Amino acid sequence: MATTVRRAVLTLPVAATGPENPLAALRPLDETHAVGSRERDDLPRDMARQLGHEPLRTVLPVRILDGYTRDRTATDLDAIVIENDRLRATVLPGFGGRIHSLHHKPTGRELVYRNPVLQPADFALNGAWFSGGIEWNIGATGHTTLSCAPVHAALVTAPDGGDMLRLWEWERLRDLPFQVDLWLPEDSDFLYVGVRLRNPHEHPVPVYWWSNTAVPENEHTRVLAPADEAWHFGYERTLSRVPVPETDGADRTYPVRSEYPADYFYEVPDGARRWIASLDGEGHGLVQTSTDVLRGRKLFLWGSGTGGRRWQQWLTEPGTGGYAEIQAGLARTQLEHIPLEAGAEFSWLEAYGPLSADPAAVHGDDWTAARAETERRLARALPRADVDAAYEAWRQCADTEPGEVLATGSGWGALEVRRARYKLPGTPFDPSTLGEQQAPWLELLEQGTFPQPPRVTPPGPSLVSPHWRDMLETAPAEPLTEYHLGIAQWHADDRAQAVRSWERGLVLAPSRWPLLRCLAVAARESGQSDRAADHYTEAFDDLCAERRDDGDTWTAATSALGRETVEALLTAGRTGAARAVLESLRPEIRTRGRFRLLEARILLAEGDTAAVRVLFDAGFEVADLREGAEILDEVWRSATDDPLPDIYNFRMRPLR
Repeated sequence: MATTVRRAVLTLPVAATGPENPLAALRPLDETHAVGSRERDDLPRDMARQLGHEPLRTVLPVRILDGYTRDRTATDLDAIVIENDRLRATVLPGFGGRIHSLHHKPTGRELVYRNPVLQPADFALNGAWFSGGIEWNIGATGHTTLSCAPVHAALVTAPDGGDMLRLWEWERLRDLPFQVDLWLPEDSDFLYVGVRLRNPHEHPVPVYWWSNTAVPENEHTRVLAPADEAWHFGYERTLSRVPVPETDGADRTYPVRSEYPADYFYEVPDGARRWIASLDGEGHGLVQTSTDVLRGRKLFLWGSGTGGRRWQQWLTEPGTGGYAEIQAGLARTQLEHIPLEAGAEFSWLEAYGPLSADPAAVHGDDWTAARAETERRLARALPRADVDAAYEAWRQCADTEPGEVLATGSGWGALEVRRARYKLPGTPFDPSTLGEQQAPWLELLEQGTFPQPPRVTPPGPSLVSPHWRDMLETAPAEPLTEYHLGIAQWHADDRAQAVRSWERGLVLAPSRWPLLRCLAVAARESGQSDRAADHYTEAFDDLCAERRDDGDTWTAATSALGRETVEALLTAGRTGAARAVLESLRPEIRTRGRFRLLEARILLAEGDTAAVRVLFDAGFEVADLREGAEILDEVWRSATDDPLPDIYNFRMRPLR
């Protein structure tokens, strides 16, 4: 059959991501993948420099997604299917363009781990993320904020004259447009993926990219890459060079032979072909290869310990197989950001397809022979020269304007193009995509004023880049303008000026709680716990008096502010006030797992460890438990000496 690209519907059990958290993401980025400055002293100079290159302090201007539950219902999802005689790829444009499935028709094998559910969990930079398939990570260290967001999708003519699927969006953490082109040459066993990141600005921008592929895992699964060394990163937040394949007496290229979750960033020699493969006990599996710009290769494993197994169950459902991740990135490790010069771009080509090799060689004790066998089979299935040629052919199509629109992403790219008149051939950000969230910013751009809302409602999203900050500074100093200006100043690390803007806005604000909450965060970050508690209490009381309905937006605001207020009151030692705030929340909020955990922390502060144990024994689930969080373990151990039940064990590192 000729290659086709078509719309489809995929039905999965889905836990909806819920409304955005309307509180601006002012608090420090809670990213587990970081190392301290002391640990950088022993690293290669270029790696150490890129580890410290413009890391994010917050996820502004993006909003947090934490309103999901673990209640899943059968849901029809828009999908796009790319298919030829050999492969069928199923893409989810509403979820970052994730490839949900890559099916090899001749063998009937699924080449990637196809998650049977879509369950958000707190792994993305802005919260909601789900596991499985192939995801495109752009922005900064961690899973992209686009994990559960729509992207633009359309048909484009492929290099061979057939159809190609183009995905594109505006990445807001770094203000960069990007595109991902997917096509299947006729009769090919390999899906080609052309990626381009462009910097349209007049200044350098730090760039991060990793393509993450979830692959099925069992006791016989082995991950192979062209390296004899790797950089090991564990959740102890240390980065160290280790030999491959054996470290500390175990062959770590078999994911289940580690106890705790870990990253292994392979040190691929300069000039070597870039590839990584996951093969089963019979030598069958998936291989990923690319042109040389995509330098890094990585194995992420959950390990065989209780915590890692629990996370896998949490992200899918009991009874399903485990998975590992094989990844490819622009840098050697995911902890680095690379400068992209003004007006420049990064582009490369990736290929994904089946690979079969001699199992005796793949699983033998000779690592060099196992690698060589895998690379020989790859060269036979897809020569390196063919990948380079496919890249050159794709570059001739990268600027081709899309045809039929298959899905629509956000309007943020259209707003930026409107502001700066960027020329971005191949990735049109059409004015028709401008929506409600962009409307006040469009008015600021064109009229010089930030409009006041027609009704009392939580503030909309903020914009924080320098050009928007400049516009806010010259706009009439209305309370809502001062609110957004303070957020932009906070993002620029001008915190004293941010506080002054919020205090100015507070004088005449008809809605005080958003500004008070900002001042509370500022006080908390400067170590003023009592002042923070005062501001939070006033903000929460003001919100409760102001809220107009029980809709999703107001409920999300009450839930988020209530949670932060309780935490601040506990930090300040005001246990009674914390309980009063918790008990003032509506029952549908208090029964959520996150608030049951807050109840346990209040009980601990009250000295009632027996009640904490009763609460745990009754059972609860914290749907938005953060990757690497140890709070469940900490609260349990503060209440009892009994072993932590497995259902609460999400530990990703040994006890210290």
